[in-house]
Formats: sequence, C-alpha cells, structure tokens
Amino acid sequence: MRRKLFLGSTLALGAVASAPEVSAQAAGTRAGNKRSSQFFEDPAMNFVLLIVLGQAASGCGDVGTTLAIFDQIEDGNAGSAFSALTAAGYRCIRSANAARAAGHRVSARDLYFQGSTYLYAGLYFCDGMREPQRMPGLFHDSRAAADSAFALLERPAEKINIPYAGTFMPGYFVKRDSRETKRPLLILVNGSDGSVVDMWAQGGKAALERGYNILIFDGPGQGTMLWDRHTAFRYDYEAVVSPVVDYALTRHDVDKNRIAIQGISQGGYWVPRAIAFEHRIAAAIADPGVYDIGAAWWTSLPAPLRALLDHGQKKLFDGIMTHLPPKRAADLTFRARPYGFTSYFDLFMSIKKYTMANVVDKIRTPLLIADPDNEQFFPGQPQELFHALSSPRKALIRFTVAEGADGHCEPAAPQLRSQKVFDWLNDQLR
Repeated sequence: MRRKLFLGSTLALGAVASAPEVSAQAAGTRAGNKRSSQFFEDPAMNFVLLIVLGQAASGCGDVGTTLAIFDQIEDGNAGSAFSALTAAGYRCIRSANAARAAGHRVSARDLYFQGSTYLYAGLYFCDGMREPQRMPGLFHDSRAAADSAFALLERPAEKINIPYAGTFMPGYFVKRDSRETKRPLLILVNGSDGSVVDMWAQGGKAALERGYNILIFDGPGQGTMLWDRHTAFRYDYEAVVSPVVDYALTRHDVDKNRIAIQGISQGGYWVPRAIAFEHRIAAAIADPGVYDIGAAWWTSLPAPLRALLDHGQKKLFDGIMTHLPPKRAADLTFRARPYGFTSYFDLFMSIKKYTMANVVDKIRTPLLIADPDNEQFFPGQPQELFHALSSPRKALIRFTVAEGADGHCEPAAPQLRSQKVFDWLNDQLR
C-alpha cells in the first residue's frame, strides 16, 4: 500500500490522552469548509476510499462506479463499506468473465483491474466488522482478478519467482513491448498493506508508458507472502531488495546500469534502508520519505503507556492494550498483523528497529523524496530524511493542497504525482 490507516491517528485508550487525530485539513476540512475530497467524516474510511477513487486514473476503477459505491456507505460503518465494495468487485469480475469469453480482451482486462481494486479495498474493513476470517478468501479473489488482468495486458505480464531465504517471493515482470531490447527497470516496493494492483496504479503503468520495464513483487508480510506463507515484515530490507536485484541482473532485457526502485508508503522506509546497502541501484524514490517508523508508533501512545515500554513492563502493557475501544482495537489489529507478533509489547519494541538513524549516511544513490502537504501518518519525516542525507544527489518534491495532491501518497492526484516523479527519474537515468 499504499494505504496506511496508521496507528498515529487511531490509538487512544479510554480517558488517557492520545496523540492528536488526523488534522482537520488532512481529514478533509479547511477553515471550517468541507473540501471536495472529504466524502466521509471518518478519516480512515475517507482515506481508503479516496485512494480507490484516485486509481480510476489508471483504469483500476471507474469514477461513476466508485461514487455509486460511496453512496451506499454509512459514514464510519465498516460493514456497509465492505458490502458496497465487495458487491461492486464481484459484479465487475462477472462482467470481466463474460467479456473475456466473448473475446473482448481490453474490456475484460479493465474490468478485472477494477474488480480487484474494489475487492481489495474491502479487506480494510474486515477487522472493523470483527470478521477477520473473511480476509484470506477476499485476498485470493482479488489476487485472482489481478492475475487475469495482468495476463490480458498488451504484453502479458510474466509471473516470476524470486529466490529468497530458502523459498521465493512471487511477482510480475512486465515488459514495455515484445522487443528484446535492454530497457531501464523500475522495481516497485509496496507499503504495509497495499496490493499488486496498487503498484500498477501508483507508478507501474506510468513507468511502462515511459519506456521502462517493471517488476512488482510481494515482500515478507505482503500479499501472498503474508496470507499463504505467513511471513512477517523485516526492518533490514536490503535482505529483500538485493535478491530482487540479483534476479533482475539475470535477465537479458534489463539494462543493468539503469535499475531504479520506488517505495510507496511504508516502502518510503524500506527503499532508503535498502539502498544504504544495495549500491547496484541507479536511482530511488521514497513516497513519502520515512525516517523512523518506530517513532511514529511510539509517539502515538499516551505517555503512561510509553513509560511501560521504557521500563519493560510487558505483562502490564499487553493487559492494558487488550482493553482498547473496539474501533481502535480493529485498527491496531490490522496494522499489527504483518509484523507477526502476538504480544503488543514485543510489537512496539521490535518496531524501534525500523529507523534510518544509523544507516542514512551510507546512502549514495540518488534519492527522490515525496513530501505532501498533510502527510498524516509520517508528518515531518520526509524533510527529516532529506536533511539527514549527506549525498548531494538528493531531491525533495512538494505536493500541495493547491494542486489537490496533498495527503499520504497523494491519493487524489496520481497523474500529477507520476509527472513529477518520472520527470526526475528520467533525468537521473538519462
């Protein structure tokens, strides 16, 4: 993902004060006026659904269909969002099946992308419904639709297996055309909860149109690596990216001197971390730049809970955390799942490792950092990462409210984002 309903905007405990909620502007209001991007008062719901709407720009949704879904959702009601999204998703997939059977390749492809998007968005609401058992089946249905869509591209995607830690990471390699020419490659690193279709919508399709080959994969704790392999995130992401680069260098259609990498959302930490050690990459993008994931989690806690962590009070901390209000408990459950811990104490202690503090000085790869207005999940961190970099080949690109490009990963302005990001990347690889 790309979509990050992050702990910093959700965690509070009864009467104990918590970190501020998402700012009014980030949630959709400014100077007391409702913004056009504010469809729901619930900021987490609004963010997820705004991303769904924005992905219509890449054909992974349709504006009218998405707005019709919105009309069926009760603000803050997870069950209504799940029902509306999944009904639309399965309807698109049925239409896609019919179009494919009739020989309408392009129509079927677009409908599969749309169906996959809507089904995957439904995952975000299962914990809020207290029905997490629905998630694996829904994931697999969404992924099957994605597989069908990628297979119907003009140049069908190649399903690949990247050797990793005694097993493999599944992914897709998509070529610009059928020629065997060596082309620049963009590796797409997902966030903490995004889908492979998100990677297509958030840079993959735009890169292909600009002459790149692209590689999308599931890393530990993502996609099939989470739901089928039950792997967990890791902070030392060079151990993930280096095998991907190793694989890319075995291909005759990759220009080894023009391999680029993009990280979306939590990938905005993983990519800088990886390029601190992996120096075969020619240029990198972090959207947004993330300096310290652990700090974002810890500062979201009330001071008394942080004190329990500092003093190693595991049993007491875990006991208190089991009494979160239902909605906040659901948000935390969703956030925590890919880390692989059963103890909240162990989770928070582990996340302290997710920092660039001791490795940022090792980066010498050109790095573009996206810094949107109203970055609600890692506020201030894009500039913190930028200023910590010693490399002269660094860049910070602002995305603003005035452009309609504010918010985490610029959900409402994907085309503007692509223009700015790829113009910089093209200049680096030229």
